[in-house]
Amino acid sequence: MAFTKILSRSDMLNCALCKNPPCSAACKEGLDVGKLLRSVWFDNEEYASLLLPKKNTCVHCDALCEKACVKTCPDCDPPVKIATILQKLFEVRNGESDIADAFAVDFSCLKTDICGIPIENPFLLSSSVVASTYDMCARAFEAGWAGACFKTICNFPIHECSPRYSALRGDNNTFIGFKNIEQLSDHSVEENMEIFRQLKAKYPNKFILASIMGQNEEEWGVLAKKCEEAGADAIELNFSCPNMAEGGLGSDIGQEPALVERFTQRVKSACSIPVIAKLTPNVANMSDAAEAAKRGGADGIAAINTIKSVTGVNLHTYVSEPSVHGKSALGGYSGQAVKPIALRFIAELGLNKNLSGLHITGMGGIETWTDAAEFILLGSRSLQVTTAVMKYGYRIIDDLKTGLALYMNKKGFTSICEMVGLGLDSFYMNTDALERDSIVYPKFNTKKCIGCGRCAVSCSDGGHQALELTQERKIRMNPKKCVGCHLCVLVCPQKAIASSGRRI
Repeated sequence: MAFTKILSRSDMLNCALCKNPPCSAACKEGLDVGKLLRSVWFDNEEYASLLLPKKNTCVHCDALCEKACVKTCPDCDPPVKIATILQKLFEVRNGESDIADAFAVDFSCLKTDICGIPIENPFLLSSSVVASTYDMCARAFEAGWAGACFKTICNFPIHECSPRYSALRGDNNTFIGFKNIEQLSDHSVEENMEIFRQLKAKYPNKFILASIMGQNEEEWGVLAKKCEEAGADAIELNFSCPNMAEGGLGSDIGQEPALVERFTQRVKSACSIPVIAKLTPNVANMSDAAEAAKRGGADGIAAINTIKSVTGVNLHTYVSEPSVHGKSALGGYSGQAVKPIALRFIAELGLNKNLSGLHITGMGGIETWTDAAEFILLGSRSLQVTTAVMKYGYRIIDDLKTGLALYMNKKGFTSICEMVGLGLDSFYMNTDALERDSIVYPKFNTKKCIGCGRCAVSCSDGGHQALELTQERKIRMNPKKCVGCHLCVLVCPQKAIASSGRRI
């Protein structure tokens, strides 16, 4: 198949993505319906189709899965049209595919490394609450994550406020942008070292990346040495947390290349394991700090950490979110909404020849395998995830791995390293080098068009007045006015407009 999508999240916006989903329990054919729906949600419809039997067992089904849906309560949204989704999955299953079933997918291609240390797949938990206890990391490892960057270890007391999260919500009420005002690990250094020892004893092949933050050069070195002795595979230097109460910590360091170089050099002199500098996106460019980290001896760069933000203001109390006893503060922004910014910085690092040889571990809005592939194509060799885990749980690793492996199998990639940076040759950090003497007109699918006129409204008020809605509710384009901006392609709710692909 050519990776043409038949299903998307819009087909199942009401799905709650339940734990122990009743729809699975209700299926008389034994299909794990909940898992199939989850795969559709995470852009993994083709792999989901490979889990189905070749014979369509849903043709004459009485749709007990739909009747079992938790959304059937009187005050709930309409139940998910599970039967329709499954029928479409069978269409995918019976389409042209060179892979017979899920068992034929080769997962060996996912193997990669972090600074020369092999890992089973590129997916790690990033330094945050999702990797803050032994139990949490152990459950993630059992689920299939290759490793974890443990929540940042420090020598000073951490006392969190409540509440500490807020969000920007999408059309189905799940959050697409997430703000936190959380700080570092609230365990003592020794408690965290014991966690490392236990994790390494139980999971010797999982990658432990120890995130640390010191208050001075000596403390940076001491923390790194202790982490190494406790079994950490590598050190991540937190030069980027935006939520520190004291000045001179976190993102304050990441904005000062001289400090980045000095503290990196101190840590490198204190330990023998790889050192990765985690840099802040709260800068005009990241290259200065990254080059400073390399001068200090860093083996890799991690990017991005969260972006300083305000997610909303209560219109009655006038307090921004989250409100802590009537006060609030800047916090770190993450989630799907920051992915374009994260990719921008990953591309900057990937294009910088002065950083050649440094490992790049990418993060910032990774939720699906397609997100992961984009980071790899722009230069990331390993990946870290937090916000998507907070939304959906460790279980997302199934679709991250299966989706990426299936894509790589079909494209002929045998390892992650073959993909790394393939998108950089066609990318520029500014628009000056782009061709400007031709136009690619939009193409209209009259069968899918419902005559809503949304494209005409946007073109009239935000474009070049090239579209009009006729009395018969048909769209008419004036090619003399169309400049090929493709705003209409983006706003069409029916996806009835696409690029023609032809330059004129």
